Amino acid sequence: MDEEYDVIVLGTGLTECILSGIMSVNGKKVLHMDRNPYYGGESSSITPLEELYKRFGLADSPPESMGRGRDWNVDLIPKFLMANGQLVKMLLYTEVTRYLDFKVVEGSFVYKGGKIYKVPSTETEALASNLMGMFEKRRFRKFLVFVANFDENDPKTFEGVDPKVTTMRDVYKKFDLGQDVIDFTGHALALYRTDDYLDVPCLETINRIKLYSESLARYGKSPYLYPLYGLGELPQGFARLSAIYGGTYMLNKPVEEIVMENGHVVGVKSEGEVARCKQLICDPSYIQDRVRKAGQVIRVICILSHPIKNTNDANSCQIIIPQNQVNRKSDIYVCMISYAHNVAAQGKYIAIVSTTVETSEPEAEIEPALELLEPIDQKFVSLSDLYEPTDDGTESQIFASSAYDATTHFETTCNDIKDIYKRMTGSDFDFENMKRKQNDVFGEDEQ
Repeated sequence: MDEEYDVIVLGTGLTECILSGIMSVNGKKVLHMDRNPYYGGESSSITPLEELYKRFGLADSPPESMGRGRDWNVDLIPKFLMANGQLVKMLLYTEVTRYLDFKVVEGSFVYKGGKIYKVPSTETEALASNLMGMFEKRRFRKFLVFVANFDENDPKTFEGVDPKVTTMRDVYKKFDLGQDVIDFTGHALALYRTDDYLDVPCLETINRIKLYSESLARYGKSPYLYPLYGLGELPQGFARLSAIYGGTYMLNKPVEEIVMENGHVVGVKSEGEVARCKQLICDPSYIQDRVRKAGQVIRVICILSHPIKNTNDANSCQIIIPQNQVNRKSDIYVCMISYAHNVAAQGKYIAIVSTTVETSEPEAEIEPALELLEPIDQKFVSLSDLYEPTDDGTESQIFASSAYDATTHFETTCNDIKDIYKRMTGSDFDFENMKRKQNDVFGEDEQ
C-alpha cells in the first residue's frame, strides 16, 4: 500500500465509482478504498433480506411468507435512470452496460386530489387523460409542440420567449395553462422538487421537459429504466471498469487519517501505512470537518404483497405527489419495483417513499404516500442527513461528493460528477473522454 497514486478514492458509492472509472480510463493511477466490507456505500443494495432486518434493528427475522432471503436485493436509496439521461450515456460510453441488464419501468403516475393518474406519455394519452379538461388539453398540446420544436440555438423557434430572461411562470401564462397542469408539468415532467423554478429563466425547464419526452420516446411506457438485481449493480460495474484500467481496490480498509501538508492533501493513512496521492475524492462521511448539513431526507422502504392500486397492476412504477397537492414545499416520491427485477421474492413488491424533511415529524409528512400503498407487510424507516462539501477542493485537492438527494433519478448525481471532474481537471466533462480506448490493453474488445 505504501505507494504513490495520482488519485485516491474513499467510499464506493456510485459517484465515487464513476469518477474512479473515468480517472482510470484517462490514464490516472487510482487507489480506491472503502471502510465497509461491501460495495456501494450509501447507494448499495442489501441482500439477503435478513441483513436488511438487522440493519434497521428489527429483532425478528423475516417471516416465512417473505420467501427466500437471498431472493431480495433492497436498495437503500431509490432511484431510476432516465432513458436518455446522463447516467445512461456514461454507461454506454464506458461500455459498463455489458455488465448490466435493464428493464423499462412500466409507468409514471401523478397524485391529484387524493387519487393517482397516469402521466400521459403520448399525445393520444394526453387527449384521453382525466388530468385536464378538453380546452386545457388543447392548450397543453400547443405548449408541448412548442417545447418539442424549441432549439436554444435557433431564435426562430422561440415564439417570442427569451430563454435566458423569460421566467417559466410567464411561459405558462403565455400558453394559458391552469394550476393543475402547471403542477404536473413542473413536477412530473420537469421533475422539480419545489416551485422555485417558476421565477427563474425558462431554459433549464424546457430542456428538462425535452429530456423527459426524449427518454419516453425511446421505450414508450415511461422514461425510466432500472437494472436487474438492484442499483447496487451500478457502482460495481464502474468499479470493474476502473480495475480493468489498472485501478486498485481495497474493501474493509479503515481510514485513520487524511494526511495534509501545507493545506493540501498528500495521502491517506490506513492500518499504520500511508498511501500518497495528489488528489482525493470521497463521500462526506470521510471528511466530517469539511462538510455542512444541508437538510434531511426521510426514506421508507415498504414491502408489499400486491401491486399499487390504480396503477393497472404495474410491476414497477413511479408516483409523484406534487407539493401543492399536500400543502408542502417539496414533492413526495414513490418508487416501486418487484420480483420482476430480481430484487424481491416471487409475488412481492418493494415501494420506497422519499421526501425532503420539512417538520419535526417526518413520518407524518409521508402519510399521503403510505396511504396509497396499504396494506403494507413491513416498513423500514430511515432518516439521512444531507451533507454538502464546504470546501471546493481548489486549495486542499480534496473533492467531496454531495449526499444523494430525494429525487428519483440520477440527473443531480451526474451533475455532481461533472462538477467534481471540472474542479479536478480544470476542463469541462466530455462524454467522449469516457470512451474505452480502441485497442484495449486488456484485450476486452470483442473480436
